[in-house]
Amino acid sequence: MRRRRFLRLTGAALAAPALEPWARFGAWSAWPGYDDAIVIDALAGPLQFNIPQGTLPLDAYAQEAVRRSGITAVNLTVNARPGTGEDAYNGTRARIEAWTAEAMRLPHLLSVVRSAADVEAAKAARRLGLILGFQDGVPFQDDLSRLDTFHALGVRIVQPTYNVRNRLGSGCLVEDAGLTELGREAVARMDALRIVLDLSHCGPRTTRDGILTSTRPPAITHTGCAALFAHPRNKDDATLRLAAERGGVVGIYLMPFLNPSGPPTAEDVVRHIEHALRVCGEDHVGIGSDQGIVPLNVSGDFEDRFREVARRRSAAGVAAPREDTIPYVPELNHPRRMETLADMLAERGHPHRVIEKVLGGNFLRLFREVWGA
Repeated sequence: MRRRRFLRLTGAALAAPALEPWARFGAWSAWPGYDDAIVIDALAGPLQFNIPQGTLPLDAYAQEAVRRSGITAVNLTVNARPGTGEDAYNGTRARIEAWTAEAMRLPHLLSVVRSAADVEAAKAARRLGLILGFQDGVPFQDDLSRLDTFHALGVRIVQPTYNVRNRLGSGCLVEDAGLTELGREAVARMDALRIVLDLSHCGPRTTRDGILTSTRPPAITHTGCAALFAHPRNKDDATLRLAAERGGVVGIYLMPFLNPSGPPTAEDVVRHIEHALRVCGEDHVGIGSDQGIVPLNVSGDFEDRFREVARRRSAAGVAAPREDTIPYVPELNHPRRMETLADMLAERGHPHRVIEKVLGGNFLRLFREVWGA
């Protein structure tokens, strides 16, 4: 590893919420195209979703992390969880309203994305584009007309199931019976509305059903490669290849599901990216970190709070194996993590065009195809 990148990575791993360690990022890069590239994190947000660290409104620290990240757009999870029926519907509407209001409060920093042109506009204005997305179909499974309502409110990416079973299909932690008849109707409605179908947490059969049922290119926004580490959240090569054949894009995450023990490393992330490139081709791979842009502060009572989150998720039956490990990559625990991955790919000999596609070009192409003009 080059000495300068080593210094950047060790500085990034600091747990303290001081801004100063971030100042060095962007000063040197093995891949100088980062600041000009459209950078899309296909599952992320300014703040962590599952771990209680930071709330709206975004404070000055969070705003600075967003500003320095160089990320153009994120697929931001806005569905309420847990919840069923009206609770899920109303809670989700409240989350959408809260993030929409935050974008209105900080128009110099945030914007809500409703089209591919909005992603490009966010890049031009150096704002973070918020793509409103669901990781569960529960908020609309009782009434598919709610998909129309959510689309009107700005939702552009939807995952039918999250780890377990609902009325639409099966998640990856249960016996998978595939998409239900209602699930197929939901996919057809999403296709008509031009909502991106995301199959990340779906079980193997539900994932395959979704790919083959949809008339539009599918997304698997945040996953890993089962060929490198067999885990319920990772997709096998046949599934990755099928998604690519249908024009889809697969995002690799920064989660403990990339390796068998201990915290995952940046090298683990790159190994999974490279395997996906070999299986899917350079036009069908991206990054969906499943992280907040604001770094995790793992000091103080963090571990106690994390264990409580893990306990609740386990009790609810939604905890995947390896969730007892803090869900982050210590070396990439900084706002410029996407630049670090670009640097690593460049150092390993990947050409400029491939790095540009992986950083965001492939997901932007998918969004153009699904969302339309």
